[in-house]
Amino acid sequence: MAGQESLPLRRLREFQPLGRLTDDQLVLLANRAERRRHGPGQRIIERGIRDGMDFFLVSGQVELASADGRKFLIEAGSEQAVNPIARLQPRMYTVTAVKPSEFLVIRQDMLTQLLRSAPVQQVEMHSGESSGEAESEEHYLLMEFYAELRSNQLTLPSVPDVAWKVRRLVDREDTAAEQVANAVSADPAMAAKLVRACNSPLYRGFTDVRNVREAVVRLGMRTTRQLVTVFSMREVFRSKRPSLQKEMDRLWRHSREVAALCWVLADSATSIDPEEALLAGLLHDIGVVPILVQAEHHVNLFADQSNLEHAIAELRGDVGTAVLENWAFPAAFLDAVRQAENWSWESSEPEPQLADIVIVAQLHSMIGDSQNSDLPPFDQVPAYRRLGELELNASRSLQLLTEARARVDEVHRLLSIH
Repeated sequence: MAGQESLPLRRLREFQPLGRLTDDQLVLLANRAERRRHGPGQRIIERGIRDGMDFFLVSGQVELASADGRKFLIEAGSEQAVNPIARLQPRMYTVTAVKPSEFLVIRQDMLTQLLRSAPVQQVEMHSGESSGEAESEEHYLLMEFYAELRSNQLTLPSVPDVAWKVRRLVDREDTAAEQVANAVSADPAMAAKLVRACNSPLYRGFTDVRNVREAVVRLGMRTTRQLVTVFSMREVFRSKRPSLQKEMDRLWRHSREVAALCWVLADSATSIDPEEALLAGLLHDIGVVPILVQAEHHVNLFADQSNLEHAIAELRGDVGTAVLENWAFPAAFLDAVRQAENWSWESSEPEPQLADIVIVAQLHSMIGDSQNSDLPPFDQVPAYRRLGELELNASRSLQLLTEARARVDEVHRLLSIH
C-alpha cells in the first residue's frame, strides 16, 4: 500500500467483521492490507482457486459468475458488499469488474489473528452470573466463528444430492420434464413426497397424478425445483445428539411457520413465486444450524439459553449467508437470510423482494409470543409498507392471516409430508 492513503476507520467499520476490531487493530490492518484497482472487464477472482485473501469492495460494481452459468451484480455500498466478495475457498465464483472498482485485500490469516485478539463484546448478564466468565465464553465462540468463516474452516451443511441435481437440471434451458422426473425418482422418498404434494389441495387438478413425471408436468419445472429443495431441507435440521435435536426441532417449527406465512403473503400481496417465498422462509434461519452444532462444544454457552440466543443473533446472518453462498443460491435469498430480523431494512428496488416477505412473515410469527414486546410498530417497518397492495396495518394484517389460516395450515401440512 505504499504511496496510497489508508481508508478512514469509519469506512473500514462498515465491513463485516472489521467492525469488531479496535481502532489500533484497524490501523494495523489498514497498513498491512493492499488496495487494488480494476477496470471494466478485468478478472479479479478466478473460480476454483485458493488464494488465502479476503476482497472487500470499496467502490465500483462487480459481476459474480458461478459454475452453472448464473450471474449477479454487487455494487459497492450495498448490503451484499458488507462481507468479503465470494469469500468461500476454493472460490465458487469468477469475479469480474463491471465498473472501475477498488478493493481492500486482506490476508485471511492476518484477519483471523486480529479477530481472535479482538475485545470482548458487552452482553447482558443474568443476576448471579459471573460476568467475566460469561463474556469470555461468548466472546470465544463469536470470535472463533468469525475466524473460521474467514479461513473457511467452519463445517457448513450440504445441500442434499437430489435437490442439488434437480436445481442444476432446471437451471439448464434444454432440460426436459422426463430428465427432472428421473432425477427425482432416483430418491424414492422424494418421489413419493412430490406426488403427494401435487395431489394436495394447494396443487390438485381435476384428477390425481399417478407418477413423478405427471407431477413434474403439472407443477412445472420451477415449482418442482423449489418443492424438492423444500422437502430436502428437513434433513439439514437433524442431529444424532438428543440435546441438539431438541433445539433443531424448535428451529424447524419456527422456520416452517415463517415459510407458511411467506407463501400466503407472496401469493396475496406480490408477484413473487409463492414457492420461492416458501423456500426463503424455510431457509431464513439456516445459519443457526451450524451455530447450534458448534455451540454444543461450548458447554457454558449452550447451557445458558440467553447467552446462546445472543450468539445466534450476532452470527446467524453471516453464517446463513455463507451457507447459501456455498449452495450457490441467488442473491435475493442471501438478502432474505441476512435481513430476516432487520426491521429497518429497506430495499433500493421498487418491487417487493424476498427479504420484505420474510421480514413481514417474521413479524407475524412473533405476534402474541414472548418476543412481541421487542417488535417495532408495524407501520414503521419499511418491508411492511412495501407490501402496499394489501394496504397493511396491524389490524388488517391480522385479519388477513386469520382469513388465510386455512391456507397457512395447508402449507404446514405440505411441509409435514413424510
